[in-house]
Amino acid sequence: MASSSKANLTEEEYEEEEVEHFDDFTLASSWERFISEIEATCRQWLADGPKNLLEKGAVHLDSSKIIYKVKSELKNAAKIYSMEYYFEINNTGKIADWNCTLHDLQLCFGVKEFLVISPQSASGVVLDAPEASKLLSAVAIALSNCSSLWPAFVPVHDPSRKAFIGIQNMGTVFTRRFEADRIGSQVPIKFMHLEGLYELFVSKFAYSTLDHSMHIFKVHLIMKLTYRTLPNDDEGDDDIQEADAENVESEVSLGDDNRNKKLWDDDCPWSEWYSAEDPVMDTGLMDSMHVGFDLVTTWSEKVVESSFEMAELENASPHEAEKWILVPNLSPNLSKGDRVGFGSQLQLLVNALDMPFEAQFMEDFVSVENPGSDNLKSSMVIPPPTVLERVVNDLFHEGLQLPDFAKGEHKSSRAIKGAPVESLFAQFCLRSLWFGNCSIRAIAVLWIEFVREIRWCWEESQPLPKMPANGSIDLATCLINQKLQMLAICIEKKHELYEEFEDCIGSNDDASSHMEEDIQAGEKSTSFHAQSQGFDGKSDSPLTPKGFNGSKTVVSKFSTNSQDVCSADKSPSDSIRRGSAGPVGSMKLLKSCQSLHAPFTQNAPLMTEDMHEERLHAVEAFGDSFSFSAQLERETLSSDMSAFKAANPDAVFEDFIRWHSPRDWENDESEANGLSKNLAENVKDDWPPRGRLSQRMSDHGNLWRKIWNDAPILPAYEQKPLLDPNREGEKILHYLETVRPHQLLEQMICTAFRASADTLNQTKFGSLKQMTTKMDQLYRTMASTLRPLQVNLSSGNSETIEDLRRLCIVFEHVEKLLSLAASLHRKFIQAPRISEAIFSDYYNFYLPTMGMGSTDVDVQKEFDMKLQLRLNERHVVSNMFTPPTANQSWRKVLSMGNLLNGHEPILREIIFSMRENAGGSHYAASSPRGYQPEIETYRMYIRGTSNDLRVALSVTSHD
Repeated sequence: MASSSKANLTEEEYEEEEVEHFDDFTLASSWERFISEIEATCRQWLADGPKNLLEKGAVHLDSSKIIYKVKSELKNAAKIYSMEYYFEINNTGKIADWNCTLHDLQLCFGVKEFLVISPQSASGVVLDAPEASKLLSAVAIALSNCSSLWPAFVPVHDPSRKAFIGIQNMGTVFTRRFEADRIGSQVPIKFMHLEGLYELFVSKFAYSTLDHSMHIFKVHLIMKLTYRTLPNDDEGDDDIQEADAENVESEVSLGDDNRNKKLWDDDCPWSEWYSAEDPVMDTGLMDSMHVGFDLVTTWSEKVVESSFEMAELENASPHEAEKWILVPNLSPNLSKGDRVGFGSQLQLLVNALDMPFEAQFMEDFVSVENPGSDNLKSSMVIPPPTVLERVVNDLFHEGLQLPDFAKGEHKSSRAIKGAPVESLFAQFCLRSLWFGNCSIRAIAVLWIEFVREIRWCWEESQPLPKMPANGSIDLATCLINQKLQMLAICIEKKHELYEEFEDCIGSNDDASSHMEEDIQAGEKSTSFHAQSQGFDGKSDSPLTPKGFNGSKTVVSKFSTNSQDVCSADKSPSDSIRRGSAGPVGSMKLLKSCQSLHAPFTQNAPLMTEDMHEERLHAVEAFGDSFSFSAQLERETLSSDMSAFKAANPDAVFEDFIRWHSPRDWENDESEANGLSKNLAENVKDDWPPRGRLSQRMSDHGNLWRKIWNDAPILPAYEQKPLLDPNREGEKILHYLETVRPHQLLEQMICTAFRASADTLNQTKFGSLKQMTTKMDQLYRTMASTLRPLQVNLSSGNSETIEDLRRLCIVFEHVEKLLSLAASLHRKFIQAPRISEAIFSDYYNFYLPTMGMGSTDVDVQKEFDMKLQLRLNERHVVSNMFTPPTANQSWRKVLSMGNLLNGHEPILREIIFSMRENAGGSHYAASSPRGYQPEIETYRMYIRGTSNDLRVALSVTSHD
């Protein structure tokens, strides 16, 4: 029916009826739908609140620690807009004007949470002014409909101007309007000075014809000035180019110093090997970034009444500022990117361990007959002969003075089976890191030349540099270092034998003078058994079977000068004693009532770790045979017996056992007690002593008795030396010349890690506890990771190689931290709190990346720290701002005032504000919040440099 009745109506009557009786919402304009969509989105955000928005995926801003944003897309006609809501989790309290966590718009306009609506276009700004006003009106209507007090901003003009317009409904008759713009060049001179900026602000609310300088306005002002340390002065582009050319020519050279000026780390322990970039000071090589320090000085709020006061404020010293805040701008290479250092070179050495093929000798990697040599030659370039010669000269001809082997040694260094950092092999390993590209071929070339030079020292009886020629073999070090220690001793012994031979030929002295010299030489030598008391478990003491050593360590306690021996015992037989070290307490010989004398004995032959292992394997193969053990020690045992016979002419085999192995002499209990008492009180025993040999010493055919019967009567100084330097020296050289490549590289890696760490351990970084802890952890990590290499595992173990590569990454991280610690320490040595605070913050920032490689570090995350300085620390920071040099004079614009040691601020920020009392206004009565004694009617944020000016104005209106 309805349709038929409508059919009878004319077209005009139908349209009139529809307009009067039917609201067709589908005909609402796109503008109204756009406002409705904005309103719906804002209502949803208001209903969710900050916590729920976080759960729904609000994005955290990298530029701020506490600000998040949510985003929604809106469509109006053919255009798509993006609306973003910025908010804080805890948005209570007054906004801080200089809070470093603020968003740019918060700082510009003094707001907290806000909206930004912008078109989704390449520029992201609204270029048409009417469109911008219409867009802002739509947002304002939507916010008013949902009773929201959020301010809203629209970006306008060119993106480089960072221009915005905005509006905020303050819930009363008051409304705030915002506007911001920027001048990027050719800033008027008037606006470079505080006086002109003050007048710019006053012009926004004063009459245009008013003389601002003659009128008093109570303008509130706060100011922040930022100063920046200048980059290190360079000598010019030509000098830089020349230096680059020199670096290219000597890329493979080692220890070649092409630097004509002092670098920051010239006195750091690593400077002998490489120069590190100062992590907290610009090197002048990075134009797009600044590395150094920013100093932010802030003046608290003050009331300015005239432009003359602003002129006076511009002449004020930064030392008058209420706060000084130091901002370190650390090098991005500190946390990102590769750098050359011990860590990077150790990585190359580890790669060399992963050899492309099995090789028997190091010569195989440089031999032209080797089938893999073509590949090696094409990919592994070695330095020229001149560089090789210079490296060898540095190793062998820098002087023969022994270095301090404990220098830089960490308390945990000896847990790593390497070599001391100042030793010859450790220096070879360190130079190998920087020789060419540290490839297996470069290492082979250097090793061959290294061994050739060692053979020359041996054949010419020249002292081995950086190696002690006396003492014991340090079994806690790697085998090659032990071999070199022993070779140095053999060279010294060989030289001494040659000198003795020459003396014998040219000497015409009588036999008595020879005898006197021999006796003096014997007295100078010390008993091996007495010396062995001072050694720890890892010494070069001889391999002795159970019960072999015992009483001879006690002997030294009663040793006296041989001159005292004769006066102590008046027996006729004393006159023929030779090589006596003195009586042993009150012990008497069995066959005569003569005192038992301890002889001077030869030192036991030195043995390296592999020699000890050979003897242990031999003992294990023949079982726990007492006779076999004695056979291994036959030469030493025979020498001791000969010396004992010379010192005790009336002695018998039982006397030697009582002195040398008291556990093989069975005393009566009473005599044993008496002997103990006599040894302590030096009281004479009853004679003859009562006792007997043990079962093993009294067996028929006992090897010890046979050795005793065959031993000649000779003091130690007349015996043949137990150590044959010629034989042992040739054996050592044979080992060095034929060492397997993987055995060499395993020892090189252990030594290189230890020596590199000990070098860095010499760095002075003050009392930075985190750095000390990290160094301790590094040594423990190295000890555990390098342990598989200390048992001579075969090369090619992929799991071990990967562990070593991870260790290199950890080493590189610690190395970077150490360079930062050293730089901070020397810069703030008079204010250690500053260096400790900066390092602690960076350590906590960097710690999560310690287990990752340089390429794995999050490049988006930046270190950001602000440290408020104390009054007594200001002079230390002020001294860092040295007056600009002549080459830096072009940087001195000197247009902004407030100079610090000749430096003008690189950035000046000012907030002007004008406040009015609204208590007597008719607007105040209608305010839903009641009486407001004072409101901020005008606020202007100014951010300026000598060639850049940004101004943001907010005005509160009453209409």
